[in-house]
Amino acid sequence: MKKTVITVVGKDTVGIIAKVCTYLADNNVNILDISQTIVQDYFNMMMIVDANNSAKEFSQLADELEDLGKSIGVQIKMQSEDIFNIMHRI
Repeated sequence: MKKTVITVVGKDTVGIIAKVCTYLADNNVNILDISQTIVQDYFNMMMIVDANNSAKEFSQLADELEDLGKSIGVQIKMQSEDIFNIMHRI
């Protein structure tokens, strides 16, 4: 299983978690771990997911999540866990 990291950041509004999770469920992406916090009015969520069973390619999922984020006023990024770890290595 190749794990994928999804981050969601932006101004807090009603329904962010529901919309992101609905998209993932509709595309057969399993959420393995999830953490979210709100600091003042800013929403931040990080998910570890397994997208291996999705019928869509990684790039299509990433593009559609980015578009979803734009439509709800947040930034959504999807990266492979390996790339995420390399980018955030100390």
